[in-house]
Amino acid sequence: MGLINAPNKVPENQRFYQQAYKQHTRIWNINSRSSKLLIPYYVLLWGTFGGSMYMMGRKILGYNTWFGKN
Repeated sequence: MGLINAPNKVPENQRFYQQAYKQHTRIWNINSRSSKLLIPYYVLLWGTFGGSMYMMGRKILGYNTWFGKN
């Protein structure tokens, strides 16, 4: 019965998050796994933004493809 005899980690986690919050750390950067989750997200976010801006510039110049003059 691991669930019944499990220690209550809520106060420990609460102290950890409150301490980081007082240091003005954003909530999504507090956990140790945050970098593993956020780096792919940031790559996709800025990659798609950069691709959109690149193609918007090409569309303004009259090109309808990613590369070339056609």
